[in-house]
Parts: sequence; C-alpha cells; structure tokens
Amino acid sequence: MVTAFRHAVRAEVRKLLGLPTAWLGLAAGTLLAPAIVLLNAPYTRRAIADGTIADPSDLGLQDLGIGLIGPMVLGVVIVSSEYTSTGPDAPRARQLTATLTAMPGRLRLLAAKAAALILVAAAQAALVATAVLTLTQVLLGGHVPVPAPARIAAAVLYWVLTALLAYAVTLITRNGVVPLTFLIVNSTVVSVSYLLTKVTDLAVYLPDIVGAQMFIRTADFPVRVAPVTAGLVMTGWVAVLLAVGAALFHRRDA
Repeated sequence: MVTAFRHAVRAEVRKLLGLPTAWLGLAAGTLLAPAIVLLNAPYTRRAIADGTIADPSDLGLQDLGIGLIGPMVLGVVIVSSEYTSTGPDAPRARQLTATLTAMPGRLRLLAAKAAALILVAAAQAALVATAVLTLTQVLLGGHVPVPAPARIAAAVLYWVLTALLAYAVTLITRNGVVPLTFLIVNSTVVSVSYLLTKVTDLAVYLPDIVGAQMFIRTADFPVRVAPVTAGLVMTGWVAVLLAVGAALFHRRDA
C-alpha cells in the first residue's frame, strides 16, 4: 500500500512538471521575488538611512510575497489540467477519465496530488527563500537582521498552504481561470482580504492575512495573531476547503 502510494505521488509529480503552465508558475514564482529585491535595493537602502523604514526586520521575508504566484499556479493547474480535453479527436474526453482509470481510488488520487503539490511547492519555496534572503544580506548588509530559522520555516509553510488552498478552491470550482485570476489579483494588485480588515477585524482571520502573520511582524494588521495560532487558523481553512473539495469530487466527477 505504501509503495503503491509512493508510485502514485511520483506519477503526479511527473504529471505536474510535465505541464507547461506549471513551468510558467515555477519560473515566475522563482524569479520575481529576487528581481524585486535587486530593483528595490537602492530605494530600500535610502529608506533605511532616512528612517522611512524604521524596522527592517521583515525585509526579505516581505519580498517573498510576489513569488506566491508560483504555488498558486501549481495548486490550480494540478487540478484544472484534469478537466482539459485530451485532444482534438475527442473534444469531450478529459484527462480525468484516464487518471481515474489508472487510479480508481479517488481519495488516494487526491492525496497523491496533494503530496506531489506539497513536495514541489516546498522545494520552490525553500529555493526562493534562500535566494531572496541571501540577496537581501548581500545588498543591504548589516542594515537587515537575518530572520530566525523558525520564521523562514513559517514562510515556506505559508507557500505550501497557499498551494493547497489554490488546490482546494480549484477542486470546488472545477475551473482554473476563476480561482487563479482571483488569487493572483488578490496577492499582487489589490488585496481584497486586506481591504476587508478596514471594515471588520474578523477579516484578519482570512487565510492569506492570518497566514502572513506566521512570519511577518511589522505589517499594519488591526488584530495581531500569534504565529502558532496564525498557522493553525490557516491550516484549518485549508483542511475545511480540502474536505469540501474532496466531497464534491467524490460525488460529481465520473
């Protein structure tokens, strides 16, 4: 049973890495954050010198935010690819049919996909965090303290949970365009979650906002949530959405 599951996870990793869209997400998520650090370095040095940035302890970790495009894309396409046509000769046939033929156990399939997603997202997160924090130290020197290992681990966990959140939402919607558009816009253009914190303090417990508090210390949140509590709340969101997605997948997808 364990060996069969390992084979299933390896197959899902290969499938995920065989998707061109997944590689776009990997490239964007990996390159954008270090590029932002390089571009912003002159301004950041001046801002630290003149006191505009009073507490630089979050620098580097904050810059990881733009890289969240990567795990979002991975979480969406690992599901949405199953609903694409297998080819022009059979426009109504979907990849999901072949996948379920090879692995009829639906919960095992979802678990294998989740495990594959976790492995790829965690590897990308560790790579990007290392690159961004190294660049931050090289470019900003002694102005920025090195984050504690626990904060770096929390940032990596945030990436993984974000990937699983995208995975769960796509399982529920069975559509890649809507969740990916919303998630990317919410994380890069205008954060609907953050705007809602201006309306009600309860919005601070939305998954993207509360999850950031696992490792961000200086952001202006109306309610401060302890890092461990923040991690538990975001994990709870992901678990509930995954349960809903799994139930819907079991009932409606033949």
